[in-house]
Amino acid sequence: MNTAAHHQIGIEVGGLPVLVHTQDQKFCDQLAKYYAGFVSHSGVARFHFEVEQLAQAPDPGAEISVEVRDGIWSVRRADFTAECNPSAGSAKIRQSAGTHSFDSVLRIIHTLALADEGGFLLHAASALRNGRAFIFSGVSGAGKTTLARMAPSDATILTDEVSYVRRLDGRFEACGTPFAGELARAGANTSAPVDTLLFLQQGPENRIEEMNKQEALQRLLRNILFFAADPGLVSKLFETANKFLESIPVRRLTFRPEPDVWSLIQ
Repeated sequence: MNTAAHHQIGIEVGGLPVLVHTQDQKFCDQLAKYYAGFVSHSGVARFHFEVEQLAQAPDPGAEISVEVRDGIWSVRRADFTAECNPSAGSAKIRQSAGTHSFDSVLRIIHTLALADEGGFLLHAASALRNGRAFIFSGVSGAGKTTLARMAPSDATILTDEVSYVRRLDGRFEACGTPFAGELARAGANTSAPVDTLLFLQQGPENRIEEMNKQEALQRLLRNILFFAADPGLVSKLFETANKFLESIPVRRLTFRPEPDVWSLIQ
């Protein structure tokens, strides 16, 4: 680790602790504010991120690219480049100033780490109620944020945009994330076993219906966040998706944008 990067901050999402090293105290302060509720003071880290902020984008013409080669994760977009060695637990990031680029890198690193360990990030809202987690998946406009905004006081919102699913002790859990959508606030930093996965669609009435496994698998895979074309990780992710659907009830939730839909979500 570069000793010049003398400021640091810990960020832990889904039980995966990252220690960020930087020369810029202002950047640390920005991260502390942006990831409030997910800042870790333990000093323990699965990954050490050495971050260099640049005045200009590293590669203005680059589209997003995620490659796995010789055990190294290489992540590139116009506003950042990142090289991560997962076995060493280290990453070097060069990025445009601010939290936006860093947040994108953090999400991508989590998708890669989760794929290797039997989990995934999903385009979905999720909430904890009565000690169980409910995941509400759908494309943009399906109603994820609407449902989260209408949640009753006894429901804890884990996220309105990106759900974090991990496998722990043989079961799937949903974890709160700081990855917010239109609700513009971080989820609660807690976790619970997944009770049900519900695919959203808005309609004239509230109802929950069964889904066949083939349709559920297609929609699940469509909504999982994953950018790398690595055959090994893709195969693991497909296996995880199948295991998830074998162990978790999957339903279609049609709902009116009114709070009484939560009477179906117990």
